[in-house]
Amino acid sequence: MSELQNIKARFGIIGNYPALNRALEKSMQVAPTDISVLVIGESGVGKEFIPKIIHSLSHRKHMPYIVVNCGAIPEGTIDSELFGHEKGAFTGATTTRKGYFEVADGGTIFLDEVGELPLQTQVRLLRVLESGEFMKVGSSVVQKTNVRIVAATNVNMMKAIQDGRFREDLYYRLNTVQIDMPPLRERKGDIHLLFRKFAIDFAEKYRMPEVYLTEDGVHYIENYSFPGNIRQLRNLVEQLTVVEQKREITSEALSHYIPMVSNAPMVISQPNQNNNNSDFNNEREIMYKVLFDMRSDINDLKTLTSELIKNRGASDLSNQEKTLINRIYTPEPQQAVVPNSLLYFENNSNTPQTPTIISNNADDNYEDIEDIELEEARPESLSLQNNEKDLIIKALEKHKGRRNKAADELGISQRTLYRKIKQYNLED
Repeated sequence: MSELQNIKARFGIIGNYPALNRALEKSMQVAPTDISVLVIGESGVGKEFIPKIIHSLSHRKHMPYIVVNCGAIPEGTIDSELFGHEKGAFTGATTTRKGYFEVADGGTIFLDEVGELPLQTQVRLLRVLESGEFMKVGSSVVQKTNVRIVAATNVNMMKAIQDGRFREDLYYRLNTVQIDMPPLRERKGDIHLLFRKFAIDFAEKYRMPEVYLTEDGVHYIENYSFPGNIRQLRNLVEQLTVVEQKREITSEALSHYIPMVSNAPMVISQPNQNNNNSDFNNEREIMYKVLFDMRSDINDLKTLTSELIKNRGASDLSNQEKTLINRIYTPEPQQAVVPNSLLYFENNSNTPQTPTIISNNADDNYEDIEDIELEEARPESLSLQNNEKDLIIKALEKHKGRRNKAADELGISQRTLYRKIKQYNLED
């Protein structure tokens, strides 16, 4: 068995994803040295295994190993926790206390969530990294310590530096070697292996038969994003073990615990971009409504024209009337009065137009009727602005000026309606 496999077995690490193997191999390589290590990864990916591996393979393995969750310690007491304090240094300091750096002398300190450290504490930590020196809170005596520091964070450190929340010099001191832990969503081949491992563990813990996935269940979890990573998967298996009556877990059962909608990528936009997108969508909706209403008007005109031809007969139409007819199309050719003729519209006016009868000989080439109706329409008759304005006026009249009701009728937001009212000078 290789050294990598030994480490995985020793620490209970499951998976063969190349990026995971690379992170473990890097940990093994830097372990014999004393250089600082920064572990980068999302919450729940298992960053805590890296400092354990480093400490266990180092010459410090028989010395103290201390884990400090920097995000869980209040800002007012974190200096005391890390560096200790003298008696009377602050209210409640009734005795002298050793800090973690003094207790862990000769060993390793794991600073979890190091990105949450206050700036004042960052200055003290930088001094420890540079010279191994620190002072207790309330003391003027410089003390020395010999510790190996491994830090971890799920924070975007470069952004934190730009925002002034983290010192750049401290970042480069900590980040002598960077180890990246991959998120679970990138380790698709490892997800089912982890599921089975957790299923066995919880079956033993709760003395129940272990749960197992169907083929569609495996496909489901392998395509889920797992924003909480391994921690979320572990919690999921624990729930399934305790709650589900059946031991066979299908995709349908999984959907009640992890809806696939959560797998949709998150797009983070600036507030003004969201507003612009909202306005664009609202304007597009009202444009669609205008076009549908125009099409309805066109169909009504077709019907009126067909009835005119049917009642009067094509032979009774004068040449002038035939010339004024504006290309009407009847959807049902069998009802057309004039044989071998193509009837269709172009005009969108509410006033019925007389149709033009155009020969439909085989050698004539016609475009698609729907394209002709919209693309060859006269600009003045198909003006989106005019129809949009008319729709807004009608909606306001229908609801007696109540803008919220009018906006609902039009299918747009009140904000967009107010802007359109101002645009078309409809305030009065």
